[in-house]
Amino acid sequence: MRITRRLLLGAPLALAPLRLTTAGEAPSGGRDWTAVAEDVRGEMAWAWKNYVELAFGQDQLKPVSGAAEPFLLKNGPSLGLSLVEALDTLYLMHLDAELEEAVRWIEKNLHFDIDGELQVFETNIRMVGGLLAGWLATHNKTLLSLAHDLAERLLPAFTKSPTGIPYRFVNLKTGAVRDPQTFPAELGTYISEFGTLARATGDQRFYDAAKNAARACFDRRSSLDLVADTIDAETGKWLSRRATVGPPSDSYYEYLYGGWRLFGDTDFKHWYDVHAAAALKHQAETVNGRLWFANVDFETGARIDRHQSELAAFYAGLLAKAGDRAHAGAYLESWAAVQLRFYVLPEGFDYGTFSPTRVTNELRPEFADSCLALFVHGGGERERQLGHLHYLNMKRTSRARFGYTIIDDITTLPMRQGDLCPGYWWAEQMKYYWLLFSDTPRFDYANNYLSTEGKVLAGLR
Repeated sequence: MRITRRLLLGAPLALAPLRLTTAGEAPSGGRDWTAVAEDVRGEMAWAWKNYVELAFGQDQLKPVSGAAEPFLLKNGPSLGLSLVEALDTLYLMHLDAELEEAVRWIEKNLHFDIDGELQVFETNIRMVGGLLAGWLATHNKTLLSLAHDLAERLLPAFTKSPTGIPYRFVNLKTGAVRDPQTFPAELGTYISEFGTLARATGDQRFYDAAKNAARACFDRRSSLDLVADTIDAETGKWLSRRATVGPPSDSYYEYLYGGWRLFGDTDFKHWYDVHAAAALKHQAETVNGRLWFANVDFETGARIDRHQSELAAFYAGLLAKAGDRAHAGAYLESWAAVQLRFYVLPEGFDYGTFSPTRVTNELRPEFADSCLALFVHGGGERERQLGHLHYLNMKRTSRARFGYTIIDDITTLPMRQGDLCPGYWWAEQMKYYWLLFSDTPRFDYANNYLSTEGKVLAGLR
């Protein structure tokens, strides 16, 4: 799940087949993937140079105008979000001088003694995860110390909740919490970072808080083993009826698998298996020969709609990681058909009508993430080809004067650019592309774990 600008438009895209006539051509067999990887590395280095010159230490660069903006603290100051997100990507790409300058900035400038309110979920996956991945890459103890300090400041969101389900917001200085209305992704996406921190520091409080929150969600599942998408952290009561594999529930499922994969915790494996079986039983359907996952009533299983967020494309990769290669491959191919039709995946999509419902693209990484996951778990050329097409289409549509930007409308010719490079672009797309094409010796392809924000928490060499 991401906090994004979302434009709700439902018009059919009659002009879609006329756009980018070469973008739908899949890469040919026998491609020199090393050359593709070097192109990815070159684009990363170019974008990083612009970020350093125009917005170093700022949360997010605006690649069209060259301006910058805060993200985590809406009224500032910026916390260096983009450079924290980039740490392990720079390492994997052998951009060691760039990594060193990022770490130097963090050592000199980053602190969290701020009287300001942060969203707990976003701060964890982006900042805590980024600092931990940076520490695993560099062994710089300052990064670990900062991750520990920040996570400590997030803990009141858990400890002040009567259910163990965290509040959505916490003040870094005072520990004041706010907003009990939350979602499975926002309450359940902590074990990978908090568990890694607990293992590194010996501070078990983090592991326990994350696990208790996930358990609180699982224990409130329906008789169909589904969870709804909105809950009250204080009462533990569901505030909606919709079950979805997409946002705002998506990364809850990822981290149930993560608790098992990273720490061997059999409770997490059981929770993941129960929910995965329920999704296949009550949400999976085949329409025009393609596998999709409907949004359904979590107590009756009745279909609510056939809307898919682009973020739901992650689920193919999760299925592959958990060993269900057949459904993983089928779901990836469903999204591949959308990519072939529209070149850049729309933010929202109705698979019943095969038409976009939201015509923006927020530089999303989920499809590339799943390409990498299937590639690592028994795949090969097909996943590389799909990932390469995703990369080429991003270059053709999102490259701006100073970096890569979101798309405000994928239905125009040319596609109408916005003016924002989200912090996750540095952590996710470019890393996924690089790992797909480079065969880098700095990554263990046989034994690894990437967080929902693309942070390598196991597998760095």
